[in-house]
Amino acid sequence: MAYLSFNAIAEGGSAGFAPVLAPAPAATVADFSLLEWQVVHLARRDTMASLRPPGRWTRLHRLIFGDRPSPVLASARLEALRHIAVEGWHRGHALHPARIAAFHAAGFTESHLERLLAFIGAVRGAPKTRSFA
Repeated sequence: MAYLSFNAIAEGGSAGFAPVLAPAPAATVADFSLLEWQVVHLARRDTMASLRPPGRWTRLHRLIFGDRPSPVLASARLEALRHIAVEGWHRGHALHPARIAAFHAAGFTESHLERLLAFIGAVRGAPKTRSFA
């Protein structure tokens, strides 16, 4: 075990040590673009069924009642964001690991996910306001 004499340091000596001051890493705040925020807001109205490919009953429903617009987005990055946002709106923080992996594979970071879930949690927890106008 090594012994260090603190008396030399207290008397003004450095005792062989030089203070090392490393700059703190700048915290980067992940933010979404305006288009990505619009996708998050639009995903609030989507159902969990919109995340699955259309099945037999969906095709029959479309045949009888007509075709509804598809919520699927053209960009793979925006579609991964829509998937995670829909699941976030419906399930909160209980996200499927495969969706999180697809979200990261689309180029989003963990701080993007934290920001998205914080926003969804804040909006979901906000009291509903009624307009009497």
